[in-house]
Amino acid sequence: MTQKQKIGFIGVGYMGHGMAKNILKGGYDVWVKGNNNRTPIESLVSLGAHEAKSLQDMAQTCDIIHLCLSNSPQVEAVIRGPEGLLANARKGLIVIDTSTSDPTSTCALAKDMADCGVHMVDAPLGRTPKEAEAGTLDAMVGADPDIFAVVKPVIECWAGTINHIGDVGSGHKMKLLMNFLAASYASLYAETAVLGAKVGISPQTFRNVIGPSRLGNGFFDTFMQYVCDRDENAHKFSIANMSKDIRYVNAMATDAGVMNVMASAARHYFAHAEAIGSAGDFVPMLSDHVARLNGIDLAEVVAKASK
Repeated sequence: MTQKQKIGFIGVGYMGHGMAKNILKGGYDVWVKGNNNRTPIESLVSLGAHEAKSLQDMAQTCDIIHLCLSNSPQVEAVIRGPEGLLANARKGLIVIDTSTSDPTSTCALAKDMADCGVHMVDAPLGRTPKEAEAGTLDAMVGADPDIFAVVKPVIECWAGTINHIGDVGSGHKMKLLMNFLAASYASLYAETAVLGAKVGISPQTFRNVIGPSRLGNGFFDTFMQYVCDRDENAHKFSIANMSKDIRYVNAMATDAGVMNVMASAARHYFAHAEAIGSAGDFVPMLSDHVARLNGIDLAEVVAKASK
């Protein structure tokens, strides 16, 4: 029987912890490297993972390495840094970037890696940390068909739905389209809920009418779970990350020569929230930001409507 590959995982935060855990459950030998938070590292080690001492250690040990980081500069630093993966990789190493990254950066990295005999796969994620822990994320994969065949069994450990979008870079392009919708939905839901509150329609009534209708969806449900139930953990994705993603969307549209009025509008809401110190808040909390801009305390409106 062919021995299973050794799998590396760099970035075991909200999403990465569950993904790495499910790769372990798939019977793979897993090496992990985190940042300052020791809790997910210790959790994974207790489940049987090995902690890599360095990027060099991981690059020389693993056959496939996942990245689950915050942005393209971090991805570039891990791959291109003087002590990074590319400087220490064996030929044939496959790097799977599950971050939401800038496709332009992804394609440039892929070229440099190919010149060194290293393969790049972009496989950004859909859904939330809940699905990461359950192993039912969505994966949008950009890869050469032969390399996709190699990594698919590993991705199946953490993804319930896998779409091979096309060549390297196409996964990140598709993810930006998805997060373009998400950022726009968040802006729209926040603005609509606040307008409703201003004219006497409570957020609870708004949710009760829209949720079961054709306009309802999973994103609406988790967004309004925070608005109405004040559940801060309903959708654990930061305003800073969404702000970064919508900036990448605008850059992609500019490169494509596409007019993008909606993406520009959504970017302003997230940029403003970041600028006033709310970058660490989760996306549904944008509703409170929009409410304050309009002189409303949304928590107070919700509490009053619940009496």
